[in-house]
Amino acid sequence: MDVRDLILIVEDDQKMANFLKTILNANQYNSVIAAKGAEALSLLTSHCPELILLDIGLPDISGFSFLRKIRTWSTVPVIIVSAHKHEREIIHGLDLGADDYITKPFGTGELLARIRAALRRARTAAVNSAAMASVFHAGDLSIDYNKHQVSVGTEIIPLTKSEYRIVSLLSRHAGKVLTYDRILVELWGPGAEGNNHILRVNMANIRRKIEASPGEPRYIFTEIGVGYRMADHNDMLPKPADDAV
Repeated sequence: MDVRDLILIVEDDQKMANFLKTILNANQYNSVIAAKGAEALSLLTSHCPELILLDIGLPDISGFSFLRKIRTWSTVPVIIVSAHKHEREIIHGLDLGADDYITKPFGTGELLARIRAALRRARTAAVNSAAMASVFHAGDLSIDYNKHQVSVGTEIIPLTKSEYRIVSLLSRHAGKVLTYDRILVELWGPGAEGNNHILRVNMANIRRKIEASPGEPRYIFTEIGVGYRMADHNDMLPKPADDAV
């Protein structure tokens, strides 16, 4: 299956936004467009893009303010795409957490190369920070982080992007309870805090797909009123038999 990275284009100039979208779609990327900062925040939390192309001159909030805001909770790669060429603004954008800064006009090849480099750095950092093998195992459950693929036994489980992100996050903290709010903030941003409904819906779908008996889960456990915990090696060990009377 052809899995394309999703890129969020934050650009209020419709011609430029359409130009960027055409380039991306022609080069095996999916894309969505936001003309305002508020719309971009909503798309960021709902679509979970792999990268953001960010213009500085937005009508409702400056690109710098948008960047400062999302860096309080998200590490998604951001490339600033701006007509401003002053060194002071470039330094400011990078200091706020942008991964790169490209000035208009630019060549298509340069833009694509910078996107590839930013995605490559982000994935390398994610693997290094995880400090674990590229594949997680708990009993028959396997998660291949490089392929974004979940399997139970020999069966590949078709998860949505949100479902995969939940499973991946829990597995990277296997054996530890993650609170509802921590999961929501890490995956959907601070605006989702307290919205347990979206988490419950996704978790119900996940369990239907990976558990033989969703009512008696083997892989993801609920700590009532607290959060969820992914099974670790200890959960997969045989339970000791009761002592004979």
